[in-house]
Amino acid sequence: MTSDTRPATILIVEDEPKLAALLADYFRASGYQARSIADGREVVPAVKADPPDLIILDLMLPGRDGLDICRELRTFTHVPLVMVTARVEEIDRLLGLELGADDYICKPFSPREVVARVKAIFRRVNRGPVPVSALGLNIDESQHVAAIDGRPLDLTPVEFRLLKTLADAPGRVFSRTQLLDNLYADHRIVTDRTVDSHVKNLRRKLQRASPERELVESVYGVGYKLDL
Repeated sequence: MTSDTRPATILIVEDEPKLAALLADYFRASGYQARSIADGREVVPAVKADPPDLIILDLMLPGRDGLDICRELRTFTHVPLVMVTARVEEIDRLLGLELGADDYICKPFSPREVVARVKAIFRRVNRGPVPVSALGLNIDESQHVAAIDGRPLDLTPVEFRLLKTLADAPGRVFSRTQLLDNLYADHRIVTDRTVDSHVKNLRRKLQRASPERELVESVYGVGYKLDL
């Protein structure tokens, strides 16, 4: 639900009529309003005319590609957007997140899973940003130091920037490319494996200071996020 009293509206962009109807039924049963569009060319005008609270967007649509739609939507709206795809190639997943998608669901899927993902996004949006202090983290950018649960973390400059990037948006998934852009001030050419190595070292230091928790979570085929 949104923060006001009206039911949140879900726009389902899906060209398979039975699947679109099934999703709409599940959303309505969960207390949401739902409407659907089958043609990719109709999405942007529809969002501008009657903005929904969240969009379920299939990547493969007649008339216009879902990634292209996402790119244009992000020029004028930050409405939460969940991409649905049968294409599991990593490049599509990375590109989709870099264009501003909030989550991914791969076909085939359970409608219950889609509803659960949407509810999680609304919880995150409605309660606003989670302060890192609520996660036990204390990051002092001016002194370039960080601590968890009051215990100092002995981080390298790159590890500090990695933690700061993740902590600036708890719950958001960052692709390796996005993280690389924030790790090196000189924009040197490095591989995705470099990010994995830094994440491994950061995790080890976080767990050494707070053994009962695992803050940095891997999202298979996409990247990493700071767990809420």
